[in-house]
Amino acid sequence: MKKTALVLAAVLASSVVLTACGGSGKSGAQNNTQSTVAAGNTTSGGLDLAVQIGPDPETIDPALNSSMDGANMILHAFETLMMVDKDNNIIPGQAEKFDISDDGMTYTFHLRDGLKWSDGSELTAEDYVYSFKHLADPATAAPYAADMLSMVKGYEEAAKGDLDALGVSATDPKTFVVQLSAPCVYFDKIITHASMVPVKKDVVEAKGDQWSLTPETYISNGPLKMIEWVPGSHITFAKNENYWNADKITVNTIKFVLMEDSNAAYSAYRTGEVQMIRDVPTEEIPSLKGNAEFHIEPRMATTYAIFNVQKAPFDNVKVRRALSLAIDRSYIANTLMMETATPASNFVGPGVSDVEENSSFEEVTRKNNGGDYFNIDNHEADVQKAKELLTEAGYPNGEGLPFIEYMTNDAGYNKPVAEYLQNAWSELGVKMDIKIVEWSTFTPTRRAGDFQICRGGWVYDYDDPSNMLTLLHSTSGNNDGKYSNPEVDAVLDQSRDTADKKEHYEKLHQAEKMIMEDAAVSPLIYSNDYYLQNADIKGTWHSPYGYWFFMYATK
Repeated sequence: MKKTALVLAAVLASSVVLTACGGSGKSGAQNNTQSTVAAGNTTSGGLDLAVQIGPDPETIDPALNSSMDGANMILHAFETLMMVDKDNNIIPGQAEKFDISDDGMTYTFHLRDGLKWSDGSELTAEDYVYSFKHLADPATAAPYAADMLSMVKGYEEAAKGDLDALGVSATDPKTFVVQLSAPCVYFDKIITHASMVPVKKDVVEAKGDQWSLTPETYISNGPLKMIEWVPGSHITFAKNENYWNADKITVNTIKFVLMEDSNAAYSAYRTGEVQMIRDVPTEEIPSLKGNAEFHIEPRMATTYAIFNVQKAPFDNVKVRRALSLAIDRSYIANTLMMETATPASNFVGPGVSDVEENSSFEEVTRKNNGGDYFNIDNHEADVQKAKELLTEAGYPNGEGLPFIEYMTNDAGYNKPVAEYLQNAWSELGVKMDIKIVEWSTFTPTRRAGDFQICRGGWVYDYDDPSNMLTLLHSTSGNNDGKYSNPEVDAVLDQSRDTADKKEHYEKLHQAEKMIMEDAAVSPLIYSNDYYLQNADIKGTWHSPYGYWFFMYATK
């Protein structure tokens, strides 16, 4: 997210369907419970909720967003054609159903009756035609464009500016058709991604990249609508009375309080200013464990270091492999991060499916390779390999290697992890500086490739290994390290274009192996989400894709 992406919550017409760290934790929870009751006043029969999920987002434009904080807001304001429920099942969203042609090349979506934008105007299939073309448009520069649309017929032409070549059409106001260039066995998952939501043509074309900055122009189609944005303070959304299933939305307003400082967030939680915080001060975690309001939730995510392979010495695979092998992932996850994460022994981690029902891609990887990529239980063996590789690269004991710089933002464990890497790599004779930048600067700088090594992470947008592995495709807008391997590209393309699910996963295993042997990135941990939420708040949930769903909150 996340860089993140996301899945929207859904409610079927007949029933609600859930969809995508000072002081004692105990006393803090008690104080917060009392003040939350006072703060959680309701109007119009709904709950007014305040939550903290991060600072000012870089963007909440669905086409431009690639981070989790912005995505959490987008998912409350917009809705995709199909959605993912709490149990990871694909369910109806704006479309009641969809059909797939016998050859797997044409998807036909049948929209619900009476769909409207939040301003009350009619929403039709033509809005999806425009929105898919807008996502593909090179002038938009959407980071997810290739990931989401490369399998659609005519995408290559559209990505060069011929938008009418994109294989999308509206046969009538309620029927949206997508033609693929080849079968894609996971396209039904892709369409649940937030970048695939509709955006309103007249406001986007009138305001350009400014349309998402004000309540007057942030026209959406989901459960909520923006009513206020005070930069540096909060963004508030209210129930969208024009949403097709508005009767099932239980919140009146959700106020996203914008904070980057975890201590400030924790203070706001304890005083009852907010009822949930994502950024918990790490020093509070030991005292919070066992507190019913402190949650550690699994998510499908890997945190890693990104090498800018366009810059020396990281254009040398042996240098990249040496730096990666020198990292003690067990220490990071279990000691430094106090068991709030799991050591990453591969790139694709737990929770991600393989071809068989209830299977694990990671377990198949382990079986195929006769073990893991990193020796979690014998780190010293990996360190020895690292020293040998650095010598082979021409830098024995780090001699001749220039100072390197690691860029990160200062949130959660990011700075302590950077300091650990600095120390671990010093054992190879590598000298490293740490560059701390604010979140609002960090993501655009990383995306521009203006770094040597930087913190990276990905929370899955949907349950398919391709969602992680295609980050390393040379055409991906999320390929921040500018890694390019034609063989990897070819195998990833083959995995995308096959109609055979078994072949799809086999190709993805091949791609992961090549990516790891190239040390395109250095996986560190499989991350979880840890957060505080007042026990009085019910009806919310956290998804394995790293998002919280508040639109059905009650107390």
